[in-house]
Formats: sequence, C-alpha cells, structure tokens
Amino acid sequence: MYTIPGHHHISMITKNAQQNNTFYRDVLGLRRVKVTVNQDETSMYHLFYGDKTGSPGTELSFFEIPLVGRTHRGTNAITKIGLIVPSEESLNYWIKRFDEFGVKHEGRSTFTNRPAVLFEDEEGLRMVLIAAPNTKVPHWETYEKSVVPPEHQIQGMGPVEMTVKNMGKLIRTLTEIFGYEVNEQTETTALLQSVKGEIFGEIFINEQDGASEKPGRGSIHHLAIRVKNDEELAYWDEQVKKRGFISSGIVDRYYFKSLYFRESNGILFEIATDGPGFLRDGDIETLGEQLDLPDFLEEKREEITAKLKPIF
Repeated sequence: MYTIPGHHHISMITKNAQQNNTFYRDVLGLRRVKVTVNQDETSMYHLFYGDKTGSPGTELSFFEIPLVGRTHRGTNAITKIGLIVPSEESLNYWIKRFDEFGVKHEGRSTFTNRPAVLFEDEEGLRMVLIAAPNTKVPHWETYEKSVVPPEHQIQGMGPVEMTVKNMGKLIRTLTEIFGYEVNEQTETTALLQSVKGEIFGEIFINEQDGASEKPGRGSIHHLAIRVKNDEELAYWDEQVKKRGFISSGIVDRYYFKSLYFRESNGILFEIATDGPGFLRDGDIETLGEQLDLPDFLEEKREEITAKLKPIF
C-alpha cells in the first residue's frame, strides 16, 4: 500500500513576474530555482522558488498572466499556504523584516494551534509562517546565498488551507483514497495529515458556504502532493479513476511526471513524482539564473523568448 509523503509544490497566479521575483527572492529569501514557461501556454512564465535545489515540499510556483484581474475571494478554493520556520524567535525576525519591507501582516497569532504570523504578498496571496521547531521537511537544504540568515529561513510548506462548501466530501477523498488521517475536527474545520504527526503534509479544511472564489492575481491554482516514482503515480491514477474522478492521465512535465484531478468541491489536485528534479538541466551553482526549456520546447527557444520580458 503506497502512502503520500507530503506536499510536492503549490502553484499560484501572478500578474507581474518581475514584482513576484522581487518579493519571493529578495524579501522571503527563497531561491529562484527555475525560470521556465507554462508548457501548455509558452508565452507565460512559470517560476519556481524553494530551497537550495527546489526539493519536493519546498516549491512555490507561479504562472504569470499579465492581463489577469483581481481575485474575488470565496469558497471552494485553496485559500492559505503555511510555510515552516524553525522557531518562535524566527517569527520575531520575520515581523521586523515585514515591517521593514512594508509587507502586510497581522503580527503574532496562531494557525492550526501553533505560533504563527499571517501575511500577504503584494497581490493578496494569503500565507502564514508557522514556528515548528521539531520539524524538518525531508530533503530541505539551506541556501547559503539567501538574504535571510540560515537560522530563520523558510524550510518548506506546512498546512495548506482549503475552504469548501462540503467538508465531508473532501475528507472522504483524502482519507479513503490517499490515506490521510484526521488529526483534529470540529463542526466546520478539520486538520488532516498525510504523515502522522508531521506538519509538512497537512491540509486544513474550513467549511464555508457562499459564492465560489473567482480566481485572479494572488489566487492559488492547485496543490501538488508527492509520490516517489512512476510506479506509484500509475497506482494513484488507477485509484482516482476507480473513485469516479476524471484524471488527466499521466503527463510528463520534464522535471517530474504528474496527473491532475478535481475533487467534488472543485479543488484541483496534482500528484507529482519526486524526480528527476530541477538539476536535470541545471547546475547547482547557477540554478534559476537563466531560462530553461524542456527538450521538446528547445527548438522553439527563439520564438518563446521573443514573447517574454526579461526578469532580473
């Protein structure tokens, strides 16, 4: 029986790749590990940020859509991203840093009953730093050239909040298909873990009625959960189909293979393999410094770059 060892990456929408790059690299201190394009729409940047190598569980990715409108917040959406920091002292460091850079935040708070700081980027993407001193995301590596000191660096993804009209359906999908366990539950909320006792595979569900979210800049497109290899991915493809969900089938994304499906509330999930990873066509010293294209797009490099504004 296969299990889900945590989150793989999470993908968002941005209106401005340069502004996005400045915030996530120069304010949050993440490494820009890959500059590529949306393989389904090559006029669109696809940026990845993470730890030193963009390890699974650390990756935040963004599609640039210059003409995108604003997000109309609502239900049936992924609504918040938890990011792990090493200590409560780190939260104090980040509050000072957010004040220095004018980042919107709510000061010290809690999230999933842990010390936290809720904040937003310039496009309204909602995130939360969570102090988890006894947690280490597997494979996470310090990025020595980060503008943030190693002892306060973001160490990967923690709880991902999903706001839905029908909590029960989402719980059943996660527990009955993928083996998540309910850690805590109230009438309107539930905290599920893919790895018992570990924060890096958590999904926090918030049941809320009302209009569904209309996505735009700063909205979350999908969550990708991890599998180790192609064999496991094929297994999950079968399980998704057996439960009556429509699977995209297995797609080769060059840096990993994956499949997509929507659960009953409309939340889009991706299931993605750990490898080959971003070093497939990059050097560890210069990772993310140039436009990388998968082999099947390389012959169109000149045509693709002509449609992209350089990012610095």
